[in-house]
Amino acid sequence: MKILAICGAANKNRNTMTMLQHAYDGAMSVDGAVGEIINLYDLDYKGCTGCHCCKLLDEAMFARCAQVDELSPVLEKAIGADLIFIGSPIYFGDITGQTRAFLERYLFPGITYNKNRVPVYPKRTKVGWVFTMNAPGDTYTDLFNQIVSMTDRIIGESKHVIAYHTKQFEDYSKYAATMFDVDMITKRNEEQFPKDCEAAYMMGKQLAASVARVDY
Repeated sequence: MKILAICGAANKNRNTMTMLQHAYDGAMSVDGAVGEIINLYDLDYKGCTGCHCCKLLDEAMFARCAQVDELSPVLEKAIGADLIFIGSPIYFGDITGQTRAFLERYLFPGITYNKNRVPVYPKRTKVGWVFTMNAPGDTYTDLFNQIVSMTDRIIGESKHVIAYHTKQFEDYSKYAATMFDVDMITKRNEEQFPKDCEAAYMMGKQLAASVARVDY
């Protein structure tokens, strides 16, 4: 069972990576799991260029991104994975640019413009999403549902966990950030965030267990 975790956060030592690591650890606790974690901000790549080569009726190009860069081997690993985790903080009301660019290159080759719109990758891959944000919990419900629904349709069964009102700074007094209720955020970081990490762990373990029951 191949596990792949994709971190779309610029800071590899903060909230998103912490929760993603828990999801990954949950999956890796299931017998037969092998995997790796990849940080998108370590790679040099672009989003989809709209060349449509992945739609050509050509065996060498069909359902594969024609761009060749540092994301190319990651896409092959994602297509071959049994379970993939994707983690992103929310920047300006959306997932990060690197996460979006990865999704463009990962999802677009997996569909056609045929009338039936049937996904074309050789197998279904389960997806576990991790979202983190400093906003209230119901702020981006529609966004999360849309993203999860998209991967559910194109890639495979998708689930997600969310951490909100996350802690951004160790000392808020050093930043232009007076809009935040620091006491509330500090309390949530101490009391709720460990529960969010546990939820991520359980999501990872449950998704991996479901793959193991079906395929192994």
